[in-house]
Amino acid sequence: MKIAGAAALGTGAILAESEKSSSSAAVPKSLQEQPVKIGVITFKKGIAAILGIAAWRACQIWRDQVNAAGGILGRKVELHLEEESSAKDTVERFKKLTLSTRVDVISGLFSNGNGQAVGPVAEQLGQLWLSHDATTQKGLEETMPKMEYGFRSVYNESEAVAGALMTAKYFPEVRTIAGINNDYSYGRTCWEAYLTVLQYFNPGVKPVEAQWPKLGATDFTSHIAALKKANPDLIMSSFWSGDTPTFLKQAAGDGLFDKIKGCFTTGGGVHYTLKKSFTPESLILGYNSYYFRWTDAWPLNTEFVKTYVERFKEYPSYESDHAYFTLQAYKAAVEKCYAITRKWPSKKEIASALRGISVPSLSGYRGYREDNYQICNFFMGITTHNNPYDFVTVKPVEIFSPAQVIHPAGMKFHDWVKSWKKL
Repeated sequence: MKIAGAAALGTGAILAESEKSSSSAAVPKSLQEQPVKIGVITFKKGIAAILGIAAWRACQIWRDQVNAAGGILGRKVELHLEEESSAKDTVERFKKLTLSTRVDVISGLFSNGNGQAVGPVAEQLGQLWLSHDATTQKGLEETMPKMEYGFRSVYNESEAVAGALMTAKYFPEVRTIAGINNDYSYGRTCWEAYLTVLQYFNPGVKPVEAQWPKLGATDFTSHIAALKKANPDLIMSSFWSGDTPTFLKQAAGDGLFDKIKGCFTTGGGVHYTLKKSFTPESLILGYNSYYFRWTDAWPLNTEFVKTYVERFKEYPSYESDHAYFTLQAYKAAVEKCYAITRKWPSKKEIASALRGISVPSLSGYRGYREDNYQICNFFMGITTHNNPYDFVTVKPVEIFSPAQVIHPAGMKFHDWVKSWKKL
């Protein structure tokens, strides 16, 4: 990630430069009077609400920044929020945004089941859909092998790959590991990927226990007892939302991590809930594809965090940047098309412009590959209490590039790992 040049520009400057380059190509006044309608679908309650609300907040901040800079080619942005819930209801809300509200693009969705239900509908309706997180599980290759209007999130095993790389680097002495992961596709895929990569670097590692609580479980007593009995060198978990602090609180009460190491590949997504009182130091903690303290040299993020904290009295999570990026990419694709055709582009033209695009976002540059998959950096580190907050942060911060953790287009995950060459 080469950020030195762009790091000289703050949020306002970056947006202003973008607007300056397109202001001379602003659409006619009659079209400027019509807003760009963007639909947002996300969770507002339940286990995923922490991340869903963060995504919605990021959309609002992005809208305000863009409108203050003149909008998209002179057109102001309107956001239309719908709640993500069951697959059936989410599909109906997707249709409502498309057919009744007549939005130009839909950003959002977290649940993979909802993503699988919405994907075919997006193709049928010809509606641009830029997913936050709902297109990362197994099964999508079969149900949505080639999408024209739907754009996926990152591959779901990416954080597990990064976690395994961290384990091999920081805990090379580990020989036995146990896992506690939710009993559904994401949890099982992460456990398998973590094992695959860790055993590549450390063939002597062996799993001694695997616990599979149901998604949304709140009582981990029996799971903690089983993990403690197994007494592994390290416990790995892909918990990603409210189950992370719940598990760590119960684990602290039982002294689970007094002598056992830990790797929470995605737990940092709810970092401000991981209080120092029950979250130990020296755990590997993953922040997925965005960490709010990843650098002091990227003003786009610095200003965003300042705005977010002032407005919401909390710190942004990785879902903030999933949402922010999709809107950044949409705006850039529209302007790219308009610069060529001198007219507002169709959804099909915008989709074409999105493939291969790279734009500045909160975590640096993010983009979409030609197969509609998102690519971005991943952030991990070792937990520390040495910070001004009541929750843990990480130090050092390790930044993993897409080439390190995301398998290439057209290659299966296990074939990719087998292709690696040991140094």
